[in-house]
Formats: sequence, C-alpha cells, structure tokens
Amino acid sequence: MGRIKSLPIKRTTRELLEKYPTLLYQDFDKNKPILSKTVDADKKTRNKIAGYAARLVKKQKKKN
Repeated sequence: MGRIKSLPIKRTTRELLEKYPTLLYQDFDKNKPILSKTVDADKKTRNKIAGYAARLVKKQKKKN
C-alpha cells in the first residue's frame, strides 16, 4: 500500500504536468532542482511534489 498524498500536492502536480509536459522526469532527484525554480513551496512540499510527479510520469510512459 502506498503513501497518501494530499489534494493540494496532487492538484499542483497535475497542473505542472499539464503546463509543462516535458519538464518533469521519472527520476525524483532530477525533479527536485527543477521544482525549486518553478514552485514556491517549502522543502518538504517540494519533495512530495517531485516524488508524485515522478510517479505520474512513470505511469504515463507505461500507459503509452
């Protein structure tokens, strides 16, 4: 069973993926510096968004 993400984390991540579909990667460590430039959030929130984005990108690539 996975971890539960809050609605603001999910909403922000989906908005970023819609706006910038090629900006985020499947790798959490690559997403962190990109998000530190694009999102105004504290470190903990940025890391949650980076992890969730990596998970969604993996899911999208697997689907295609």
